[in-house]
Amino acid sequence: MSAESARASDAQPGPALEPTPPDLPPPPPPGPARAGTSTLAFRVVALAAAIGLGSSVLLWQKLSTIQEQLARQSADAGSNAVEARAVAKQAQELARDIAARQAVTDTKVSEVALQRTQLEELMQSLSRSRDENLVVDIEAGLRLAQQQSQLTLSAEPLLAALRTAEQRLARAGEPRLQRVRTAITRDIDRIKAAAVADVPGVLVRLDELARAIDEIPLANAVGPGAARSAQPGGGTPELPQPWWEQWFGAVREEARALLRVSRIDQPEAALLAPEQGWFLRENLKLRLMNARLALLARQIDAARADIGTAAGQLGRWFDANARRTQAAQATLQQMQAQLRSVDVPRIDETLAALATAAAGR
Repeated sequence: MSAESARASDAQPGPALEPTPPDLPPPPPPGPARAGTSTLAFRVVALAAAIGLGSSVLLWQKLSTIQEQLARQSADAGSNAVEARAVAKQAQELARDIAARQAVTDTKVSEVALQRTQLEELMQSLSRSRDENLVVDIEAGLRLAQQQSQLTLSAEPLLAALRTAEQRLARAGEPRLQRVRTAITRDIDRIKAAAVADVPGVLVRLDELARAIDEIPLANAVGPGAARSAQPGGGTPELPQPWWEQWFGAVREEARALLRVSRIDQPEAALLAPEQGWFLRENLKLRLMNARLALLARQIDAARADIGTAAGQLGRWFDANARRTQAAQATLQQMQAQLRSVDVPRIDETLAALATAAAGR
């Protein structure tokens, strides 16, 4: 009845209402339906409040847990910070101790390095002084040998000094003196390859030739001895002969001595008086002695001129067919050929290498 009354009241004329659109739901019914709706809304609100309260409680518990964790973490962080500060303090103290020890170690290392440098310098100085003394000694010996070679006109003293220097350098075994050894080897090879006259040998042969002048026959020599020296096979017979052949040979020789036929290409040699032969021999000896003195004075041209003059006198005044004369002529020609080259090669390369080594380069 209430519903019908409500519809009747709604059907009563009243103010004009705007028509509701067809999509809108109909208005809720008044009366008991509205009360049910209010109860449902209250329940929903209560449920939502309960849910919110539960959520708040859970959130509060979670926040409490988080706060406790944060508090524990803060406490742990504080203790860790205290420990870290203690460790940092210990580290700082250890770092100071290490720095002090490092400073002491650096000082000791610097002292050791300085001592090592001084020791190395001392060793190098000792080694350098030994090498310098060796270089100076070798240079002095080579210069003295070179002067001796120039005075004697012989390369043997210089070669001997170079070989001795090479042996001393080989025993020393210094790498920086290797260039000196190389230069010495080159100078030795160059001196050996050079054609240097044996002046001491020439002097000895001049003395021997001067002593043999008295035994060389003159071109106008008279007597059986001269005749035998002129013949290639002259002298005592090799086989024994009977007494009558020996007597006959002696008579024949005496007969031949009465008359001698010989050919003399130089007429003035035949006109030389027998008593002048002594002066001729002495003059030839003096000529040879002059050549010897010229060699000792290093006057090579004068020595060669004297030897050439002696060879001319020997061929002019003495018997050219005699073996002694021919041997003397051959000796003089050999000496002439040898004296064409008497300059001993210099050792400038070795001396330059020694000067470089002495300068320490």
